[in-house]
Amino acid sequence: MITDPWFYVAAVPAILIVGISKGGFGGGLGLLAVPLMSLVVSPAQAAAIMLPILCLMDLVGLWSFRGQGDKGLIRVLIPAALIGIIIGAFSFSYLSDQHLKLIVGSIAVLFTLNYWLRPRQRDPKPASTLRGGFWGVVTGFTSFSVHAGGPPLNIYLLPLRLDKSVYIGTTIIMFAAINYLKLIPYAMLGQFTTANLTTAAVLALLAPVGVRLGYWMHHRISETWFYRICFVLLFLTGSKLLYDALIPLP
Repeated sequence: MITDPWFYVAAVPAILIVGISKGGFGGGLGLLAVPLMSLVVSPAQAAAIMLPILCLMDLVGLWSFRGQGDKGLIRVLIPAALIGIIIGAFSFSYLSDQHLKLIVGSIAVLFTLNYWLRPRQRDPKPASTLRGGFWGVVTGFTSFSVHAGGPPLNIYLLPLRLDKSVYIGTTIIMFAAINYLKLIPYAMLGQFTTANLTTAAVLALLAPVGVRLGYWMHHRISETWFYRICFVLLFLTGSKLLYDALIPLP
């Protein structure tokens, strides 16, 4: 397993933040884990370490929000995400982390700025099979490489103005399906080395702590503030991805 103490200085808060985000705030900060851990290890290794931990977090989240997802949305999103995962697996050797971060970060920031600045009615947007399918594919694709599926999924789900528990339940079911589907191509690509799996097993002890803390916070924040927080998180995470893409660490 990894023994560098600086790795754990980055990894421990990253996993707690991801757990809190997945457990109560729609996963908006979930994509910060790989960039934070990449300060010490490669992005590919960080993603491989995070995937088993994310799978464990998803189990805790599924139990906490059981029965609260929107089945109609899920029936469209998960098959579309599978297509995105397949595309991501076949293009794994061709797209760099900077390319993916630039694409996802640009989408997240532009969408949030448009939401904040454009005069409009605040009525919920109706669900759409076409839009859901498109953003489902993008979510699966970006989630495969750097676990950055949150912004594309939020771009589709947030305008629907779902009840916050339904919204969280839908995102948890969506990412549980995505993460477990990703286990197969990750294993085929040789990402699950002994060092990565051992390190993940140690860090996994923090997973249920973060998710349950997020669940506790979820029930103590109003729906208005919940959506404000979601859009702020979407903007911040998109900005972080753009920064990493345009000003990569030496």
